[in-house]
Amino acid sequence: MSAEASKRHQWQWENATAGAAAGFATVAVMHPLDVVRTRFQVNDGRVSHLPSYKNTAHAVFTIARSEGLRGLYAGFLPGVLGSTISWGLYFFFYDKAKQRYARNREGKLSPGLHLASAAEAGGLVSLCTNPVWLVKTRLQLQTPLHQTRPYSGIYDAFKTILREEGFSAFYKGIVPSLFLVSHGAIQFTAYEELRKVIVDFKCKRSTVHNQNPDKLLNSVDYAVLGATSKLAAILLTYPFQVQLSVPSFKVMRARLQQRPSGDGVPRYMDTWHVVKETARFEGIRGYYRGITANLLKNAPASSITFIVYENVLKLLKPTIRND
Repeated sequence: MSAEASKRHQWQWENATAGAAAGFATVAVMHPLDVVRTRFQVNDGRVSHLPSYKNTAHAVFTIARSEGLRGLYAGFLPGVLGSTISWGLYFFFYDKAKQRYARNREGKLSPGLHLASAAEAGGLVSLCTNPVWLVKTRLQLQTPLHQTRPYSGIYDAFKTILREEGFSAFYKGIVPSLFLVSHGAIQFTAYEELRKVIVDFKCKRSTVHNQNPDKLLNSVDYAVLGATSKLAAILLTYPFQVQLSVPSFKVMRARLQQRPSGDGVPRYMDTWHVVKETARFEGIRGYYRGITANLLKNAPASSITFIVYENVLKLLKPTIRND
């Protein structure tokens, strides 16, 4: 029993390593769309320091032309740092929660317990990484039209925010972030259940008995599982109107995390202030700014995350056996 406990403890760190690699790869590929989404989300038509874009394609070409590759990858360092830490911690907390719930259940978890594990992991990760996401958002919003002194980099951003706004500023947007945990939890539950279906199907067709399930799946399977689980989360939450709130919570979070104006007064004071002001000046449409870039980013990003995670995990398994 002690050997089994030791193996479980070790696997938590292997999952964290694979998750960190997945987070890095996802940001490296999808970051330009993240920049576009963020700029759409905060542009309420009442600010002069943000350029206006007609659509996602126009935004990409305009940023590339006026700001170069540096503009498309604005906030890349905190984005990579945040995603690497987030996914590493997420898979670590998620695996640990699953192990805890699996005790006295012969290792089998119901969809409800997968959901609880994912929600627990998401909440903990949000609390740990919100400061990094705030810095990333602010760096992404720096344009040639910006009126305040720009941050020179991630260190300068952290130092300036702490000096000018205090430690509490790092947790602006945390309330919408915690609400967004529900969508990620549903996606992970869908991934686990769909993965079981595909493994069972391939096991029945395989001529080799008692084959390791991990050897039955390949990168194409992981890509399909990642994209399908994202779509499943959207479809499953739509009847309860949870998915309708996902874009609006992302808009609220981005707007709360903006840098205050030159006089030090934040544009939005809290989540409820964002809700009221957005409804007043933009209507329901304001809650869905950046949704096209968000949708274009989501499915490919989910596929990349799970392809890298599962394959890195496979690479680490021989090391575990050798140890």
